[in-house]
Amino acid sequence: MIALIQRVTEASVAVDGETVAAIGPGILALVAAEPDDDDKRAARLAERVLSYRIFADDSGRMNQSAADTGHAVLAVPQFTLAADTRRGNRPGFSTACPPDRARELFGRFVATLTSRHDRIDQGIFGADMQVALVNDGPVTFWLQA
Repeated sequence: MIALIQRVTEASVAVDGETVAAIGPGILALVAAEPDDDDKRAARLAERVLSYRIFADDSGRMNQSAADTGHAVLAVPQFTLAADTRRGNRPGFSTACPPDRARELFGRFVATLTSRHDRIDQGIFGADMQVALVNDGPVTFWLQA
């Protein structure tokens, strides 16, 4: 599984003009599943997102995680992260997990986050979402599990 995580001062997801999820300071995690992914990888990726040290400590060094600080995590399904972009001018999606299985894996990812952290929100799988964010830093990392 793949997560593109961004440290944000705020982030939100809207569907049909209505905000369905929003956080203040924390992590926006755009998440995609690939065909070989399983529940174990989904859980591992969630653990990595929560424990990845991208927040400043008292010395100003990135040495604290969302779990350490209590910051929120907004998880957003985004299958386009798994696109094959190596050739041509149009992405291919044969490298993305089929939708039904990807929905299950995203659910497992969110369930693991929720079981380990109180401040979790999420986008809607399969919806046409508008994601707004203020990237803090900017700080952005690509994680795989």
